[in-house]
Amino acid sequence: MGESQQQAGTAVEAGTRLLAYIQRFNWILLAVLIAGAWYVFSWPRAQSVLIGGLLANISFFFLRRDVAVFMDNFSQAGMSWQAVKSLVKVNFFVKFYGRLAVLALVLYLLITRVSIDVIGLIVGLSTIMFSIIVVVIGKGSMLYSAQRFKGA
Repeated sequence: MGESQQQAGTAVEAGTRLLAYIQRFNWILLAVLIAGAWYVFSWPRAQSVLIGGLLANISFFFLRRDVAVFMDNFSQAGMSWQAVKSLVKVNFFVKFYGRLAVLALVLYLLITRVSIDVIGLIVGLSTIMFSIIVVVIGKGSMLYSAQRFKGA
C-alpha cells in the first residue's frame, strides 16, 4: 500500500469519526431542544422541533451512508476524481437530489396539510447544521491537527 493511499485511508477514517460525533451530538442537542421547547413554550412546538429534528437526522443518516460509500470508491481509485466511475458519481448525485426532493415534498405537506408550528420545525431542521458547526470546530480541529502533527 502506497503512502498516499495510507494517508487517504487515514483521512477517510478521520472523516468517518467526525460524522459519528456529529450524529451523536445532534441527538443530544435535539433532546435538549425538545425538552426546552416543551418547558418554555408548549407541547405542539416541542412536537414540531421533534418532527424537524427527525427529518434532518434521517436525511443526514442516509447522506452519511452514501458519502461513506462514495469516499470508499474515491480512496480505492487513488483519490482521483477522474478514476471514479461515472456511474458511481451519477448514483451519488441522483440519490442526493432525490432525497432532497422527497424532503421538500414532506415539508410542503407538513406545512400545508398538518397543523404544525413552523418555527419549531425550522429549529428542529437546524439542529444538524448547528451540530456540524460545533463538532467541526471542536473535534475537527483536534483530529486534523493531530494528523498534521503525525505527518510533520
